[in-house]
Amino acid sequence: MNVKIDTKERFTVITPLETNISANMTEELSNLLLPYLQKDIPHVVLNMNEVEVLDEAAGEKIATIQQQFYENNCSLVICQLQPNVETTLDDQQLLEVMNVTPTESEAWDILQMEEIERELFKDE
Repeated sequence: MNVKIDTKERFTVITPLETNISANMTEELSNLLLPYLQKDIPHVVLNMNEVEVLDEAAGEKIATIQQQFYENNCSLVICQLQPNVETTLDDQQLLEVMNVTPTESEAWDILQMEEIERELFKDE
């Protein structure tokens, strides 16, 4: 899978350069995203601007990966969904459980808020 990776100070932006993410790419997606859980800066923004078609299995895999991030006190925020991709995720009722924002800038804001929340509630 071709991706663009942009490392920022507090998170990494990963942009798939594929227009179609199919079921047979889900393992590749896992291998790309899950290693960030072990990094010093584990928070990821997944910018889906280039993706026009998302297979249902790939949508389910992204939702599962996002849940793994949250279980490990890390953030994965998805942004810039194309209308077809948003419809696919909505039809699967995955949008309700995923952290999705319209823009990359808003995704950054969510990451920062989640980091503050984790700091505030880490003693509880």
